Amino acid sequence: MRSTPSSSRRSASSYRARSGPRAGRNGGTGGWSFRSGAKRGALSYDGEYQNIFTQVQVQGEPEWGMDDSGKSMQERIGKPGFSTLVGWLGNAQLGPVYLGWTGMIALATGILALNIIGINMLAQVNWSIPEFIRQLFWLALEPPSPEYGLRMPPLQDGGWYMIASFFLLVSVCTWWLRTYLLAAEHKMGKHVAWAFAAAIWLFLVLGLFRPILMGSWSEMVPYGIFPHLDWTTAFSIRYGNLYYNPFHALSIVFLYGSVLLFAMHGATILAVTRYGGDRELEQIVDRGTASERAALFWRWTMEGRIRLNL
Repeated sequence: MRSTPSSSRRSASSYRARSGPRAGRNGGTGGWSFRSGAKRGALSYDGEYQNIFTQVQVQGEPEWGMDDSGKSMQERIGKPGFSTLVGWLGNAQLGPVYLGWTGMIALATGILALNIIGINMLAQVNWSIPEFIRQLFWLALEPPSPEYGLRMPPLQDGGWYMIASFFLLVSVCTWWLRTYLLAAEHKMGKHVAWAFAAAIWLFLVLGLFRPILMGSWSEMVPYGIFPHLDWTTAFSIRYGNLYYNPFHALSIVFLYGSVLLFAMHGATILAVTRYGGDRELEQIVDRGTASERAALFWRWTMEGRIRLNL
């Protein structure tokens, strides 16, 4: 959003007016224009906002991003381009991509793991592509049999599974390291890396730590869509039904609860972008702003629900 300061003696509250059919700076028609001011007689702002419903896709010079170390620019690959389809959902620019040594290892080992899994599935249907597509949801690369314990089994009896698991483990861990190192390089917090580590912890517990403690690689999770769901069901029955587990219940509550809160917040800010609500941090402490309007909406909505229930 662009804005230009201008003096005004209009009301303190923001309002909107539909912009005319004039072309934007980079082509296309504009969205809505708005004017806002902190108090009567104070400096106000005229501008034009864009959101997902009124957007104008700008395709100018590509943005190359930050380069704190002075080396990242040389390590970025791919010619920057723009996608109109992607621009409907977010940033339309595609590339350049920075992988680094951690990204290259993660990509290479991840592709190897997927190829091993896919080729083994294809061999199970006698190399028939139509059958592979038809039975894809039921195909699986299974872990070794229980008699092998923690030993390396033959390739056709779980050996390929162990090799694929090794490459997958390396891929996931190096991608986590890439996330951590990039955050450190750009002087960011490590929140994304540690959130990713929580998911990796479950992956390691089910696929590495628990099988080792139980003394058999057969306890690992099979690679397949329906087979891994069947494994989850058997695991649940074996340990007394996961749905009765309070920690499982809490994880579901926080998962869906956080999604609901993010959706409520995002939809509210989107609803008040016509009043400049996307500048949330600038407005959060002032009266008569889009942020106050959004807060009042939920305050009155929740108060109404509480009074109805009473």
